[in-house]
Amino acid sequence: MDKRGLKNRKPISNAIDINLSEQLDELAKNTKIPKSKLLDEAIELLLKQYKNKQ
Repeated sequence: MDKRGLKNRKPISNAIDINLSEQLDELAKNTKIPKSKLLDEAIELLLKQYKNKQ
């Protein structure tokens, strides 16, 4: 399986709402934080939120 040279990351393909995509692009641009790192943080927060509901 080609991991594009990634050791600690897994490439995924998904589609998100256009408005969310635009906001994510803007946030990445303004903060100079890569979108992949922002998505990691968002997923961590989401997982914590749902873990607390169980």
